[in-house]
Amino acid sequence: MTNSHDFSVEDDLSQALDATRGWDDAADDSTEPADGFESGYADEADPEDEDPTVGAMELAERHALRRIATLRTELEDITEVEYRQLRLERVVLVGVWTGGTQQDAENSMAELALLAETAGSEVLEAIYQRRQAPDPATYIGRGKVEAIREIVQVTGADTVIADGELAPSQLRNLEDRLKVKVVDRTALILDIFAQHAKSKEGQAQVELAQLNYMKQRLRGWGGNLSRQAGGRVAGGAGIGGRGPGETKIETDRRRINTKIAKLNRELKEMKSTRDTKRAGRRRHQIPAVAIAGYTNAGKSSLLNRLTDAGVLVEDALFATLDPTTRRTTTADGRVYTMSDTVGFVRHLPHQLVEAFRSTLEEVADADLVLHVVDGSHPDPEGQISAVREVFAEIGAGDVPELVVINKADLADPVALQRLQRREPHSVVVSAKTGEGIAEALAAVEADLPRPSVEFHALLPYSRGDLVNRLHQHGEIDSLEHTGDGTVVRGRANADLAGELAPYAIAAV
Repeated sequence: MTNSHDFSVEDDLSQALDATRGWDDAADDSTEPADGFESGYADEADPEDEDPTVGAMELAERHALRRIATLRTELEDITEVEYRQLRLERVVLVGVWTGGTQQDAENSMAELALLAETAGSEVLEAIYQRRQAPDPATYIGRGKVEAIREIVQVTGADTVIADGELAPSQLRNLEDRLKVKVVDRTALILDIFAQHAKSKEGQAQVELAQLNYMKQRLRGWGGNLSRQAGGRVAGGAGIGGRGPGETKIETDRRRINTKIAKLNRELKEMKSTRDTKRAGRRRHQIPAVAIAGYTNAGKSSLLNRLTDAGVLVEDALFATLDPTTRRTTTADGRVYTMSDTVGFVRHLPHQLVEAFRSTLEEVADADLVLHVVDGSHPDPEGQISAVREVFAEIGAGDVPELVVINKADLADPVALQRLQRREPHSVVVSAKTGEGIAEALAAVEADLPRPSVEFHALLPYSRGDLVNRLHQHGEIDSLEHTGDGTVVRGRANADLAGELAPYAIAAV
């Protein structure tokens, strides 16, 4: 015996279906619940459903490695540190003002502070000293060394950063007297490059620069491994009292030299790949435009605005190191490439220039350089001079140059006018708002190398490939479709003009 009711299957099934009619219609007619309840997941687009650019993904990955400003690098309880968060170093900046105006010295210290913050530090104090030349023993004078030591003790700083490249002896003397870690401007920039390098070639270039820098600054183990004397000179120790000498430092130096040789071989192979791509562009007569300039001037933003490249953009020094090349076209259909290169800075370490030489050759081999300048910077003229010094060092001093004064939305109009008077061949843009981008593109197209050989040809309709190549790599003045073929007049490069020769129309 069961508790189920007796029922007629056909009748009850019909009643059940009738009761469900209109449910879907009611759901379609009313999107709001009757009791006014509103879901927190309602109808908003999921940001993860959007396709992010490569630059946006790289920026999110970089910001995932956050830093806590309240935690220090001193020995203290760090149990509250969240996953993948870093403690912040506390630094004191030191500079020597040997020439120029006071404003120049302050601008240099302000840039050093930005470099330190980019590397992940908290700047506590900045001090510079007026001197004829840096002290050969301690970079700054003895009195300043004692003053900085007091500042380090009072503020609890754990690092001192010098605004210049320190000799190994200066580095050792300062660390011995200040009792904290001392780094120079070169080491700071190398550290930033090591954090931001993404590609295999970029990482190898940075590692090579770091090893060349470290090789001259190895420190031995002192007296424990330096005693070579024996017998009475060794305090009566005699046999067994003679140490092995400075073998550790020699071993380190040998390992560094071996690693440098290996990196040079790897970079040589990578350079051959880059040279092959560059030769292909030359063979097809594709003009190349290189975007170069001071770091954080907006080069990547300009590349994104001009070509929709989608590369990483961040308001930070040396945010992007790996070069990016994009193919684009002029208004009349000519194809050319546009490349973003690594940013420059005052006193760019020569180790980096040598290590990144294969990348910087993109600038030297370009047909046109877009020299991007931060119009809102306090000293844009100084930035222009620093960049042109690097151009001369890499052999790009004779490449045609178009100065692009960026950040017009933030710059002082008086400063922009001053820059335009100083640089007549320039355009003013804002990569953020799009102001002046059309004028910049027109200036780029006007400065691109133009085909030099004139032609007048009747191309049969079976040679549509030649017409297409003329659109991409030549200039067409007139084009007419006739019964016999396509009559084209214009200019082309020598190679393409040679292919058009069999179809040339004789001059009347």
